[in-house]
Amino acid sequence: MGVETEIKFRMPKRNLGPSSRLTVPGCKIGKRSERDLLSTYFDTRKHKLKRRGLLLRVRQTDGKHVQTIKKTSGAQFGRGEWETEIGGRTPDLDEANGTPLEQLASNKLRRKLKPIFETSVHRITMPVRTKRSELELAIDRGRITAAGHTSRIEEVELELKSGPASDLFRVAKALERKLSAELWLRAKADQGYDLIDGKRAQAVFAEPIEFGKRTTAIEGFRTIAHSALRHFSGNADAVRSLDPEGVHQMRVGLRRLRAAISLFSKALPETKTEAIKTELRWLTNELARARELDVFLEEKIGPVAREITPRRGGKAIARQFAEKRAEALAQARKAVDSPRCRALLVDVLAWIEAQRGRTDAANSDLGEFAAKLLDRRIRKAQKEAGKLQEMTAPDRHKFRIRMKKIRYATEFFESLFPGKRDRKALARLSKHAKKIQDALGSLNDFIADRKMAAEAALKAPPQDRRARAYVSGIIVGREDEQARPLMKAAAKELRVLHHISGPG
Repeated sequence: MGVETEIKFRMPKRNLGPSSRLTVPGCKIGKRSERDLLSTYFDTRKHKLKRRGLLLRVRQTDGKHVQTIKKTSGAQFGRGEWETEIGGRTPDLDEANGTPLEQLASNKLRRKLKPIFETSVHRITMPVRTKRSELELAIDRGRITAAGHTSRIEEVELELKSGPASDLFRVAKALERKLSAELWLRAKADQGYDLIDGKRAQAVFAEPIEFGKRTTAIEGFRTIAHSALRHFSGNADAVRSLDPEGVHQMRVGLRRLRAAISLFSKALPETKTEAIKTELRWLTNELARARELDVFLEEKIGPVAREITPRRGGKAIARQFAEKRAEALAQARKAVDSPRCRALLVDVLAWIEAQRGRTDAANSDLGEFAAKLLDRRIRKAQKEAGKLQEMTAPDRHKFRIRMKKIRYATEFFESLFPGKRDRKALARLSKHAKKIQDALGSLNDFIADRKMAAEAALKAPPQDRRARAYVSGIIVGREDEQARPLMKAAAKELRVLHHISGPG
């Protein structure tokens, strides 16, 4: 087995220029070589291998056929890879012994395997040497063909052959700055499956998180952080397409990473962590306006505008906020396309990989760490339950964030609790935490919504002012009516939060 330790970027062809003139500070770039690669990816009709986190590929190059089996868990940086030269263009499952595919390599699987997509790539490869390391730079240009659709491939891969990982990230950072390259955590196989499913430029959702056996707390953090990074970076194209759901999912991914940093704070060194948190907060805030306006438009203005008569005021205020949302979505796209965002992606990946077990908390068993963390946070939340009615709006907001972190923790650690009883307890905890979070979130939204509704009426042109004021009044009135039971609901849910025991 080999382990790929590589960083992939994507960029338009015009940004790369002639590879013969490519230079990287502090590096010596060797003679380039070129070859054409034709790769066929195999799976069953229901994508059994993909669901099991596996990839099966046969690559044809230089008159040879090389079969590759990979573990494709997105939550890991280095990926296991098994390569074997075979005698033809179809997979040879007899060569799967000793690989993760071995347990699935039955005669039934042989019959069901079929080619599902193909990549055709012209690859330029150059060795890159630093004082301590040997790396390989590969420039791929070509296309993916799947289900009658095609997609361009314009990627640069930087792979560490030997030496410290810090050199890999130093060179990657130089490439990002020099070429305006964007970190790309989706493999060609991911893109192929997306083509099959028709998911180009659509919102990307969080992946399930699985931990290996005897995982330490810091190893668990890196797994969670990688998953969150893939989640928010994977939504860049959806944000560029001005998709409100893409903006929402990018914010969810950012919040998941920020929550993980908070949950694992005892295991993380302060070095550079604050700087990373600052940049994550910046990008979250750049997306916030678009998300707030989308929710206000779709969930508050939309229903009122459809129900009231006369409809002139509803249509006018809907147009007004649709324009505001379009402006906010454009601002979100600008942030995602900025050099600051490109730098953030590489910095976050480098920072995640730099985390090692340097404290007792970092080296502790992840299951024990998770159980203690959940217990401590639930007890603290229950102590504050009696103060909920007296909390100010800012205090309620902080408390809601704490409940959100408890809910994220239940999602992060779910695979650590394999027992049926524990899973049910974890599901109940997550359900109650979400209800508390939603109730307090709605109260928080009412304040912002009231302000937006008032501004819409006050700044309306004279001919629409009365109509818009009427609609704004209905929105505020409905929210006031909805707000009354929310605090009671949150307090009730807090009282029934249960502690859970550690993983069995």
